[in-house]
Amino acid sequence: MKKILFATSEAVPFIKTGGLADVTGSLPKYLDKKEYDVRIILPKYMCMDSHFVEQLHFKCHFYVNLNWRKQYTGIFETKQDGITYYFIDNEFYFAGDKPYNQLHEDVEKFAYFSKAVLAALPYLDFCPDIIHCHDWQTGLIPVLLRTVYGAENYYAGMKTIFSIHNLKFQGRWNLNSVMDVTGLPAQIFTADKLESYGEANLLKGGLVYANAITTVSKSYAQEIMTEQGGEGLHGLLSARHNDLYGITNGLDYEVFNPETDASLIQNFKATNVKNGKSANKLALQREFAFPQEQGTFLLGMVSRMTDQKGFDLVAYIMEELLNTAKIQVIVLGTGEDRYQDMFRYFENKYPNQLKAYIGYSEELAHRIYASCDAFLMPSLFEPCGLSQLMSMRYGTLPIVRETGGLKDTVLPYNEYEKTGTGFSFANYNAHEMLNTIRYAMHIYYDKRKEWDAMVKRAMKEDFSWERSAKEYEKLYDNLVL
Repeated sequence: MKKILFATSEAVPFIKTGGLADVTGSLPKYLDKKEYDVRIILPKYMCMDSHFVEQLHFKCHFYVNLNWRKQYTGIFETKQDGITYYFIDNEFYFAGDKPYNQLHEDVEKFAYFSKAVLAALPYLDFCPDIIHCHDWQTGLIPVLLRTVYGAENYYAGMKTIFSIHNLKFQGRWNLNSVMDVTGLPAQIFTADKLESYGEANLLKGGLVYANAITTVSKSYAQEIMTEQGGEGLHGLLSARHNDLYGITNGLDYEVFNPETDASLIQNFKATNVKNGKSANKLALQREFAFPQEQGTFLLGMVSRMTDQKGFDLVAYIMEELLNTAKIQVIVLGTGEDRYQDMFRYFENKYPNQLKAYIGYSEELAHRIYASCDAFLMPSLFEPCGLSQLMSMRYGTLPIVRETGGLKDTVLPYNEYEKTGTGFSFANYNAHEMLNTIRYAMHIYYDKRKEWDAMVKRAMKEDFSWERSAKEYEKLYDNLVL
């Protein structure tokens, strides 16, 4: 049996700020338990829900040398859905009301975490064949394993996989400060290793030293090898193209299931989707004090409000859209103040057409996925995206820009061939997006039979983790012969 350790800064259900947590918390459950013993290690944040903290059992403690610093490390353990979770405990680093803080604090925090993960292994009675590292927060694990720990017999033969969930975030900081924190020798911080544009780059360390690299969709794997999509690392990624794999994220179909979802007013499946969505749509309109107009096109968004997610396009056309179309819009999320304020302005100006919930609620997100007619994701770039998969699972047709995982997962509607599972536009252009929204509304209002057929096609798409898990299993098998 192959032993795999996931190292991550977050994982559902314990701590989540984004899609990284969904992947690391869901994928291990779908790997073949007869062939793979998969466990997960992450920080024990003070901001974790007390319900989860009460489930943790103290295992041991030891000290980690972080250059000239000597830091306490506690190990806690629990099981969830048959998976063993380990938690690195250090209140100096993992206190606070949120998992991430200022970048310079996080660089030191996750340098400590990376070293603590490797130092913890002899105490766990679990010697992994592969450490599967996720995003820049674990980028130093492959570096340390190949340098500091490489000469120790216990670690001999361990392999690493480094998964990029979003290349934009790289853990870049002052070179001398990172050298001081890590204690790694100067020859590690050269242009062919951890140095990048005059700074230390923790994600680059993972890319250089890992045995294999993955990212979360096939199109994104291609995009990050280009100057436009490579965030300054396209040369390195191109050089390692033989070790780079694009594996599209899956969705946990047990959690996102319209037949059993407790967040919904009425559960449904593809055979009774019309009635089920109608009941949920009316309930959501009541919840947000919209006019309860069953036939009005209801458009949803659940997202961080940033430029990456296309909110500059949304801001540009929002007045024109609300002023000229029979539409209701519901937005859930937080982000940049200018976008939060923009939605407050339009909510005040068009109270019967737009409502914004500035904050986050998992239950409300599920109701939006289930109740809306369409779901808007006009991302500048999108490594994979999960919201379009969630919306299709609930019979809500995505309107997306053709980038990364959105391009891979949403088949654009073709009115001549009667195919498609959503709508898409190619260029990052506000009016191209607006025209696509209007085209979707035209199909909704004027060709309802075709819309309803597309809803059923979308619901029948299979983006469960089973398919993606098999690709990861092949990669594990190739690394551990």
